[in-house]
Amino acid sequence: MGPPGCQRPVTGCTSHHEQPFELAPVGCCCASRPVPRRRNAGGTRVISRRALIGGTTLTLPALLAARSQSPDFPTRPVRIVVPFAPGGAVDLTGRFLAERLQTTLGQNVLVENRGGAGGNLGADVVAKGEKDGYTLLLGSASILCANKFLYRRSMPLDPARDLAPVTRVTTGTVLLIVNSDRPWKTFGELITAAKRDPGKLTMGSSGTGTVSHLAIESLKRAADVDITHVPYRGGGPAFQDLYAGNIDMMFDVIPAAMPNVREGKFRPLAVGSAERITYVPELRDVPGMRELLPDSGIDMQSWYAINAPAGTAESRIMLLHRAITQIVRSDEFRKRMEPIGFTPVADDSPVAFGAYMREQEKVWQKLVEISGATLD
Repeated sequence: MGPPGCQRPVTGCTSHHEQPFELAPVGCCCASRPVPRRRNAGGTRVISRRALIGGTTLTLPALLAARSQSPDFPTRPVRIVVPFAPGGAVDLTGRFLAERLQTTLGQNVLVENRGGAGGNLGADVVAKGEKDGYTLLLGSASILCANKFLYRRSMPLDPARDLAPVTRVTTGTVLLIVNSDRPWKTFGELITAAKRDPGKLTMGSSGTGTVSHLAIESLKRAADVDITHVPYRGGGPAFQDLYAGNIDMMFDVIPAAMPNVREGKFRPLAVGSAERITYVPELRDVPGMRELLPDSGIDMQSWYAINAPAGTAESRIMLLHRAITQIVRSDEFRKRMEPIGFTPVADDSPVAFGAYMREQEKVWQKLVEISGATLD
């Protein structure tokens, strides 16, 4: 079960779990097989299907080596703080990680939901927690890189200063959707309609300063169109109004949008990433920003990562990195994440992830400045 007072099981739904995650045994062919990966900027490895099926380079000996540097860790339950409400895609990710980490670390791993203030409340709990590796944050790009520019006066922490990077675990993007009853069949038709009647078309978002809002403003600027932004208190009300015809379109993260797309309620016209999304079958024919707006540079990536309090011993950070990345690079993790709209991503090291965070701060600062959003 979760923390005191929480009645949710740590593992979430247990009706369709696969076999428990196991470390590659010593001498197993998977323990030494090189894994081909596509390398991105920042020392990142985006895990391919072939690599995942072929096995993983992180093995029991590797974890034992890390444990030898920190033999007294962990000796009690570990807590993952998810700064979002229960039941969403990020919460499910955290619970699946917790379930598998229990086997890997040999200790219970609890999930605690601490939503509020755009994720800042949960992040602050971790930043001000004990620097012992027992409290971790499953944070988002917006919390770790954008919020400091949205909450300039009220941000309770500086993620770059107060949190120690471990690794990213998933990445995804946003989806531009319209009501299926609307006449626009393509992105081009939608933009033509917007230019014909400046300011008439409306685009909803899950709130001012959210990734859906930042995506909207980037699109408006790149396509040179005037579309009226309508912010909501969360994605749910926005989806309801999109279905009812009260707004014309919206951007939102794939895990939130896909159920309505699969039911035929909404039509996807574009993905916010530069390239097409191939890991969600229904979206393989939906163009990305590089095709639609080739000079825009738009590549909306909404990634999620594990951080610990700054000052946590390096040996414990390394043990957590090796344990978590072994799970992320597993075929089982990919099979769980892709249906909800995420793809696994693991950083080569905590240092590499820290460098990536610093570069992403610049990207998200620019997105916030383009939007003009402030949440103080």
